[in-house]
Amino acid sequence: MAFNNFSEFLIMGAHGIYVWSAYGFSAFALAWLVWNTLATRRKTRNSLRKRLLRNQNR
Repeated sequence: MAFNNFSEFLIMGAHGIYVWSAYGFSAFALAWLVWNTLATRRKTRNSLRKRLLRNQNR
């Protein structure tokens, strides 16, 4: 499918709202998964570090 200009590309023959909302939702989901994974990793690392320090002081 060829587009004559950028506006037609964004509209995509009246299907643009569905296409771009799908891209937006997918990008949001991937960003949230990355953020959640990093946050969980940081919390787990801190918890293990505290536990290690607590056990070394015994």
